[in-house]
Amino acid sequence: MLKENKLHVGRRNPKHSYRLCEEWIGSSPEEKDLGVLIDEKLNVTQQCALAAQKANRVLGCIQSSVTSRSREVILPLYSALVRPHLEYCVQLWGPSTRHGAVGESPEEAMKMIRGLEHLCYEDRLRELGLFSLEKRWLRGDFIVAFQYLKGPTGKDGEGLFMRECSDRTRGNGFKLKEGRFRLDVRKKFFTVRVVRPWNRLPRDVVDAPSLEVFKARLDEALGNVV
Repeated sequence: MLKENKLHVGRRNPKHSYRLCEEWIGSSPEEKDLGVLIDEKLNVTQQCALAAQKANRVLGCIQSSVTSRSREVILPLYSALVRPHLEYCVQLWGPSTRHGAVGESPEEAMKMIRGLEHLCYEDRLRELGLFSLEKRWLRGDFIVAFQYLKGPTGKDGEGLFMRECSDRTRGNGFKLKEGRFRLDVRKKFFTVRVVRPWNRLPRDVVDAPSLEVFKARLDEALGNVV
């Protein structure tokens, strides 16, 4: 039988006790939902640490068991085995906190590739045609936002985002309204943090007729951003 726990969220939470049938439900300082750890302060620091540990363990196994250091070998292994740990449910936990170990995994992977030792991390990414982890997180935000706003789930986006009512012609023509919030943690939520970057996207990217076209145009636009 699964053990039930409750998670009290909020500064002024009265922390009531609850029971299921005759069993009292225990209290927990953090809980996992869809594989993501969240504590009572909506902090995901532990999730970041666990993601970094998993990615670094896999990267260590690749380094110790694979003799080749060519880009044709290392890049597919990194993309298939390491990067998914750093991007899983990124819209929930990724950019909400800075955890140094999370950003170290891509850099260590790039160092393994032979012939790029003399280049800095940014130049290695350009040479390999890759985006930084932060830029990939932003790309993930854009893709999810597009699916909610203009994809098959477009009606769902009406409850998550508000269109900016404006007669100005500058911008992409599909601007979203920025909300105002007191708490910093609220500003880091996906539906809030994606608004300003979305409004800066070029018109041809936002007006893409399909998700595949949107991704292609988005990658080109992000490639031009330092």
